[in-house]
Amino acid sequence: MGPRIEPWGTPQVRGALAEEKAPNCTEKLRSVRDLRGNNLICDCKLKWLVEWIHQTNATLDQIYCSGPPIYQGKKINDLLPHSFDCMTAEFASYQSLKFESISVGAFTFGDDQYVVFAQPFAGTCSFLEWDHVEMTFRTYDTIESTSTVVCKPMVIDDHLFVIVAQLFGGSHIYKRDPSANKFIKIQDIDILKIRKPNDIETFMIDGESFFVIADSSKAGSTTVYKWNGNGFYSHQSLHPWFRDTDVEHLEIGNKPHLILSSSSQRPVVYQWHRSQKLFERRTDIPDMEDVFSVKHFKVKGELFICLTRFIGDSKVMRWDGAMFKEVQTFPSRGSMVFQPVSIGNWQYAILGSDYSLTQVYQWDTERGQFVPSQELNIQAPRAFSMVSIDNRVFLLASSFKGKTQIYEHLMIDLSN
Repeated sequence: MGPRIEPWGTPQVRGALAEEKAPNCTEKLRSVRDLRGNNLICDCKLKWLVEWIHQTNATLDQIYCSGPPIYQGKKINDLLPHSFDCMTAEFASYQSLKFESISVGAFTFGDDQYVVFAQPFAGTCSFLEWDHVEMTFRTYDTIESTSTVVCKPMVIDDHLFVIVAQLFGGSHIYKRDPSANKFIKIQDIDILKIRKPNDIETFMIDGESFFVIADSSKAGSTTVYKWNGNGFYSHQSLHPWFRDTDVEHLEIGNKPHLILSSSSQRPVVYQWHRSQKLFERRTDIPDMEDVFSVKHFKVKGELFICLTRFIGDSKVMRWDGAMFKEVQTFPSRGSMVFQPVSIGNWQYAILGSDYSLTQVYQWDTERGQFVPSQELNIQAPRAFSMVSIDNRVFLLASSFKGKTQIYEHLMIDLSN
């Protein structure tokens, strides 16, 4: 029997590769000659050799790749450095916040970036800002409330408003007073329509500012509110008494739409009627009863949605021009958030769970599906949001039963 071949070849081959990194050109040429007749795994760990060959115009015709399959049997000289996709990314734990939260949002006001968490047990909206010296997120301000479930910021004409949704005591709208340097309550929201708010979305249509509150009570009504220059007034009520849990604003065919998730029926798609300036029911999403939330994302111009279910399977669907069609299914017992996240050319979907680790999936363009990327340890996650500060990207993760977590998105070069 011949000598056992390691993934990197014989011990002599590994020694030659080690010498290859020596700065002396004569030693390099000698060590490369030692590689002849050996098969190598031509992955990112060998990218430096391919780069060196192209930089020095060296010829190594007798060295072949034994793997991976895409390069198996090919000569080292036939490989190109740019053919190696050696960049990957991960979310690394960065900062832990000592409070529970149920929603999170990032926003820009003035020239600064802020984040806000709804703390249901403390009954506050907690605003954080980035400390450019200490490189951490620190407390900026708070809005004292009661059973807070959503704190939604909204900037209109350089004014900062915050819609504070509560389970008890009614919901309210606050405005940032720059002269007093604090938030002041300016308006109450109709408690006859909004009895048990569960989600808030803000959006603009034709230059006008709106927000919509999904109401999950039997007696309430999901309602669209519009800014009239002095305050927000009720613009339209959407199907009452359906116990809506989530509302998502998105563009379908360059037209504004809303998707309402409900515990009592399939998700309903509404389309904006420009002449009437109202949302009209367009369709529903078949075979998807009891969806807790819907979030959308785009890949190369195609529209997709992530649908979360606490019991059953969560799904990814694609808009085919007339209907949302299933693309992929994910087991998701105990999930209350399935959040798509885009960072540059990276597209992720994060599936939280009350019973297991949070799963991070990464979009595979060739497959047209998400593939597993990593796991995050977050207790009872309820929402995720991204914020970019000082050329760094952070993932904010709310936790209903533990510490709220902040992760940093890091790029990793596997060829180093």
